[in-house]
Amino acid sequence: MKNRVTGLGGFFFKTKDPDAIKKWYKLHLGIPTDQYGWTFWWKDKEGNDCSTQWSPFNDDTNYFAPCEKEFMMNFRVENLEELLKVLKEEGVTVVGEMETYDYGKFGWILDPEGNKLELWEPVDKAFL
Repeated sequence: MKNRVTGLGGFFFKTKDPDAIKKWYKLHLGIPTDQYGWTFWWKDKEGNDCSTQWSPFNDDTNYFAPCEKEFMMNFRVENLEELLKVLKEEGVTVVGEMETYDYGKFGWILDPEGNKLELWEPVDKAFL
């Protein structure tokens, strides 16, 4: 596989009150938050529109399971289906099944310390 990770797709973290923390970031840092947090829009080296998501989650979320850490990173990847096969062959723990939505495909793995990583093959045009 040529490229595995192509960029940071998002940073997700647990908080006691996601709405309050979004308001704080909006008030003090000027971040234009919405119900999901904030989507950073940028262009890759070929000039394609891309995004990175910043999202606070409730501290009791199960979305990060089986990891019990307070955060989860999301990496943008190419050819997720093939990548998950290769990672599994390399002995990496794959969590759950790949999921497909109109804005991209998602898969999850664990690093050696048990941190859950979300892998995202985006369809950036879905956001436009």
